[in-house]
Amino acid sequence: MNRRHSKTIYAGKLAIGGAAPVSVQSMLNTRPDDIKANVAQAVALEEAGCQIVRVAVPDRDAVKLIPAIKEAVSIPLVADIHFDYRLALEVAAAGIDKIRINPGNIGSDDKVKAVAQACREKKIPIRIGVNSGSVEKEILKKHGGPTPAALCESALHHASLLEKFDFHDIVLSIKSSNVDVMIQAYELTAEQCDYPLHLGVTEAGTERMGLIKSAIGIGSLLQRGIGDTIRVSLTADPIKEISAGKDILRALDMDDTSPQLISCPSCGRSKIDLIGIAGEVEKRLQTCKKPLKVAVMGCAVNGPGEAKEADIGIAGGDGEGLIFKKGQIVRKVPEDILIDALIDEILKM
Repeated sequence: MNRRHSKTIYAGKLAIGGAAPVSVQSMLNTRPDDIKANVAQAVALEEAGCQIVRVAVPDRDAVKLIPAIKEAVSIPLVADIHFDYRLALEVAAAGIDKIRINPGNIGSDDKVKAVAQACREKKIPIRIGVNSGSVEKEILKKHGGPTPAALCESALHHASLLEKFDFHDIVLSIKSSNVDVMIQAYELTAEQCDYPLHLGVTEAGTERMGLIKSAIGIGSLLQRGIGDTIRVSLTADPIKEISAGKDILRALDMDDTSPQLISCPSCGRSKIDLIGIAGEVEKRLQTCKKPLKVAVMGCAVNGPGEAKEADIGIAGGDGEGLIFKKGQIVRKVPEDILIDALIDEILKM
């Protein structure tokens, strides 16, 4: 697919935009006054594959989180700030890698200028995040509500407040809980600027529905080359967001750091425990870092042929299974050691 051309900005050492791979991020949800819990969650997220982590900084005490978290993880840390420009200045001084703040909400030009100058000096990018509930009243009135055009105009307005002070290391997010509005808003914004775009469906819901809405919204934009970093917002453990984000990238062949599992839905021809085997293979592939397509198919009649695009796979027989590579059968294996044999073959590749 052809990626939209966007400028490249850096959060710490991580490139966002341009030709950089799409990165997956999440946000800590522990209390800001519990430094130990925040550090532990940041470490767990990094181990799960999170590439950017965000932390809420609601007051001056929360600034203490910045050095503690940065000492524990190697991924970029983003400070989430609302309204108080002084907190932006303090986290910049504390070594933050990126700031999420809307310049139109922090007061006078002098305050915006101070934040822009501090971030420019320390090479800290700023993410501007607008959503359906944050659009300015005059823009809502102009467009008759939080329409895609209204969201786009709001985002570009906030960006212009930083551009006024020659600050351009900006990432934009234009989120909505309405998937169609979110998609259209990003499309409009992608046409009108070259800033990197942070994709997400806000207030997407619990794990099940939130994943569905995010897969549609984020996935459809990525498929058209729009988007540079993503967050799957779920009312769930943040680690679930990382798994979901990586799965969306994997489904679009945009993740070259781990395998992709393909499996058939099963039918009456299958004579092995296909559901159980597929689940166990998926579990055991979680620690694999090879960009392979791995197939688990129910029968030898159709399996190798239907999954011939897979790098390696198994197909069920009567108490046994076939191991195949690129559709070509390489060996037969008893069912009770089929998974072990598959994993052994993968490790050799």
